[in-house]
Order: sequence, then structure tokens, then C-alpha cells
Amino acid sequence: MSTPAYTAPPPRSAMQTSNLKQHLGTGILALVLLTAPAWLHYVGGYNDIASRVLIYGLAAMGLNLLLGHTGGLSFGHAAYFGLGSYGVGLMLKYMTHNVLLALLGGTLLGGVVAAVLAPIAVRRRGIYFAMITIAIGQMFYFIAIRWQTVTGGYDGLTGFSRHTLHLFGFDWTMGSLGFYYLVVACFTLGALVLWIVLNSPLGHTFVAIRENQKRLTFLGLPVQRYAAISFALSGLIVALAGGLNALLDNFTSPNTLNYTFSGDLVVIAVLGGMRNFWGPLVGAAIFVLVRDYASSVTDNWMSVIGLIFVLSVLFFPLGVMGFLQRKGKPS
Repeated sequence: MSTPAYTAPPPRSAMQTSNLKQHLGTGILALVLLTAPAWLHYVGGYNDIASRVLIYGLAAMGLNLLLGHTGGLSFGHAAYFGLGSYGVGLMLKYMTHNVLLALLGGTLLGGVVAAVLAPIAVRRRGIYFAMITIAIGQMFYFIAIRWQTVTGGYDGLTGFSRHTLHLFGFDWTMGSLGFYYLVVACFTLGALVLWIVLNSPLGHTFVAIRENQKRLTFLGLPVQRYAAISFALSGLIVALAGGLNALLDNFTSPNTLNYTFSGDLVVIAVLGGMRNFWGPLVGAAIFVLVRDYASSVTDNWMSVIGLIFVLSVLFFPLGVMGFLQRKGKPS
């Protein structure tokens, strides 16, 4: 019997350098986000588009927990984005003026629905899993269209708006600047939860499912249970982003539940890099900024997005961040 080859672990200095780069990158990102309102107008940007980038980035990062880290391709996560959005809108319209309470309610609504549906969806893998998620998403889309007395039907839900937050004797005005920093706070919370999960034994199990589900099954691990947990956590984060999106627009519509928006989130994750933690955020920045500019000069802005996506898949199959990460490694 031959002795298996021994692979030496990477030198401690290399690991320390990698960790240092990660911490430095995270610090730079935090600085950029905190100071963005001060310099955005110099580059033609504005607070609301920065909020949109973070919201879409958070939604794509939530989806990527399932897509990039667990290996489940979902075209139905717009359902949880839309449920979070409608949950916030309905609470602000009929129950409370407290933005944080409404945001909590919308997030829990999307998260609980995702947790209930997860055991059903993860019974299948591959294309069959994707088809189940599409069916689930479209079910909620048609409910939103038909239940006009509650959702407003095709016209969407209106009649709610952001109200000033009163926290510990401090008034937090929900103008574009105040709301941007609320989005930054929620984005930080969501990203922190994802980071903790992915760097825990649970997160390592998700990656193992992506790499070799059959082996884990043979080892006796309840793969479907772990996949369902990933699905539910993913839906919860996406619902939080959906609630923020409703607050940004002071409006929500059935389009936030449609499979086409689920496709947008998949494009964002793939464009930025599914195997990189911050990849979906980079993809969101590209998607939102290109859409904002292209839609101002042509009605065929979706063609521009499609072209960029095709070129990215052809020349950067690991996404923008995956390409940069590979370029940064010594040959």
C-alpha cells in the first residue's frame, strides 16, 4: 500500500499576510462607506444610489450564501426580498411609524417564510431545485397581483414613508443622508452575520455540501437539514434588503417578487464573484451604476447589462473579485 502524499500547510507568514490583506480591505471599505456622502457628488453620485448599491449588495450577499457557498442555484429569492418589502410597507401604513420596528417585522416575515419553505425546496438539487424556487417565487408574485385590497395589485403598495427615528433622546432624520447611514448600519449587521456564519463550522459544512454532497451523505450528515438552514438564513438576509428597498423608494410593487429580479441578483453575484465574500457587493456596484447611466441614454439598457455579463463570464469566470484575487497571488 502506498503512503498518501503529504501536503504541507501554508506557511504561517503567508496566512498572516492574507489575513492582514483581508482586514486592510475591510477597513478601506468601511472608510469608503462612512465618508461616501462627502465625496459622492464630486464623481456624479448621490446618496440614494449609494443606498441602492448597498441594498442590492446585501441581497446578493444573502443569496450568495446559498448560491456561492452552498451550491444551490435559486431563481426565487426575489420572493423573500418582496415579502420583506411588503412587510415593511404594510407595517408602516397600518401598524406603526417606527422604521426599525417595521424593518424588523418585514425581515422576520421573509425569513420565516423562507424557513418554512426551505425543507420543501432542498429536497431536490440542480435544475430541479432551481425550478422549485422559481415556482415558489412566482406563487408569491401572483398573490401580490391578485390580493389588490392589501397589496395594491399591479399598481403596488403606496401610502407609507420613512419617519424620523427617536433613539435614546436623539432624533435621527430619515432624509437621504440619514437613511443612507441606516442602510450602512443594516448592511454592516447583515455582513457581520454572514461573516460569522461562513467562518464557523456551520459555514464550513455549507462549503462541503457545495463541493461534494454525496460524500457527506455517505458519512451520515443530514445534508438536507444543513441546506435548509442555508436557505433560511439566505432568505432572512435578502428580506432585510427588501425592507430597506421599500424604505428607499417609499413604495413597493409585485416586480420585487418576480423571477426577473431573482435573475438580477444571480447576475450580480456571478458578476462580482461568487467565491469571494465581498464579490456580490462589487457586482451590485457595477450593476446599479451601469443601469443608472445606461438607462439615462438608452431604453435598451438591459442589453448593456447583458453584454457586460457575457463578457464577464467569458473573460472573468470567477467574477471581478475572483480575477483580482487570482492576480494578487504569487505565481
